[in-house]
Amino acid sequence: MEYDSIIVGMGVAGITAAIYAKRAGNNVLIIEKSRPGGILNIIDNIENYPGFKSISGPDLSLKLFEQITALQIPYKMEEVKEILTNEEEKIVVTNNATYKAKNILIATGRSPLLLGLPNEEALVGKGISTCALCDGTLYKGKEVAVVGGGNSALQEALYLSKIVKKIYLIHRREEFRGENELAEKIKKTNNIEILYNSQVTELIEKDNKLEAIKINNDKKISISALFIYVGYAPKTDFVNKLGITNSAGYIEVNENYETKVEGIYAAGDIIIKKVYQIVTAAAEGATAAIRFSRKK
Repeated sequence: MEYDSIIVGMGVAGITAAIYAKRAGNNVLIIEKSRPGGILNIIDNIENYPGFKSISGPDLSLKLFEQITALQIPYKMEEVKEILTNEEEKIVVTNNATYKAKNILIATGRSPLLLGLPNEEALVGKGISTCALCDGTLYKGKEVAVVGGGNSALQEALYLSKIVKKIYLIHRREEFRGENELAEKIKKTNNIEILYNSQVTELIEKDNKLEAIKINNDKKISISALFIYVGYAPKTDFVNKLGITNSAGYIEVNENYETKVEGIYAAGDIIIKKVYQIVTAAAEGATAAIRFSRKK
């Protein structure tokens, strides 16, 4: 079956685009690898999205998904392996099938980065995590560490502070990069110890589990878990052959969220931009959908 538009990714940008495309009369399909909401599902609390004084990431994901189902927008839970293009149509190849469309919007978002230390990947799920909301309760009453200084690190440290006995918040700079309001809350939380100008240099394991870490090559800290929030990498491997990304893997777009390949658009956290927020992802998805809907 051929669609007017296919949206790859069911995060905020992708879902917003689908809503606008559907309302414009497009025959639209969404393809998502894992679960609706994308990275929202690992965010404990959101307080800066219009319309909600406070809402958890999973709850916002559910509300977005409910809107998709209410509009009867079809979706496939499949992994996109490749996107092919010619003058007449775009072809999306997944692990299960092949789909054709006039326009494609790529909105696959980003995934958390790790520290790049030896044995780190082997310890993921065995003391190392990038999702406090997913794994925090496993360490109730224990001592853990959080690495990072941006909003994600601060938000998740605050979430963990209600569960664990103590948190070592490790940041490589002298000041946090996150919002001042979050930083002030961190400083007032009794069971969070801030370690500025610090980096994790070694992971110490015992019986295939994380037992301790070393800071700046000398200080050893015994912990049960290490939560890492040091940035993200765009999920764009499947479009490498299209030549639409920069050296870091982010997709290059113009003001209408068009890539240099006719009929292929991108929005959300996979594009090059100055502000990575939920509200900007929604705006980008809407703008892209309006653009390709007018070209239908």
